[in-house]
Amino acid sequence: MTSLSEVVFRLSRRPRSAPRARAALHALLVDWGAGDDLLHTAELVLSELVTNALRAPAPSDRQVGVRIAHSSADGLLRLEVSDAGSGRPELRDPGSDDERGRGLRLVDELSHRWGVSARAGGFGKTVWSELKAPDLVPTPSTREIAAIAVRPGQYIRVWGTWRAVRSVRTAHHATGGLSVVLALTEGPPLHLPPAEPVAVRGLP
Repeated sequence: MTSLSEVVFRLSRRPRSAPRARAALHALLVDWGAGDDLLHTAELVLSELVTNALRAPAPSDRQVGVRIAHSSADGLLRLEVSDAGSGRPELRDPGSDDERGRGLRLVDELSHRWGVSARAGGFGKTVWSELKAPDLVPTPSTREIAAIAVRPGQYIRVWGTWRAVRSVRTAHHATGGLSVVLALTEGPPLHLPPAEPVAVRGLP
């Protein structure tokens, strides 16, 4: 039976977003049972893709999208990074004094294959890389907890996929009731009753 496991999230256009993307990928792949070699390679590739996306000329309020997916059909781990910038990255042969141009060469060397595609909607692009990961088994422990117990950094199942939780707060209704507000890295915040069961992965 073919299965597809994926996680998507968005990053602000700030230098700290590259290490945040690496940390999220590391936590996810450890949860999926990845070995050290795949962890190291995937983190290098994603770091380069995110760094290039952050450097692409684009409005500062436009976020960078990240998708991490594994398909059991082909045994490939797919890393996608989308940005609103124009142009397409091209392989170059940087000289010894060039400070840029090495990242995409590294992606080319480490990837099983990689490429660039237009974003849905016609703005910007998505640069993707696929890594061989035949032994990866994305079967992380999933459990249900009350919404009030969800913590930032966990992933919750919503809208058919797993989304990272950016922040958690409570809000009072005019009627006196309490709700939990989960801000996600993508999509609108969720307003849930405190005792609402939520499927989570990630942090204990």
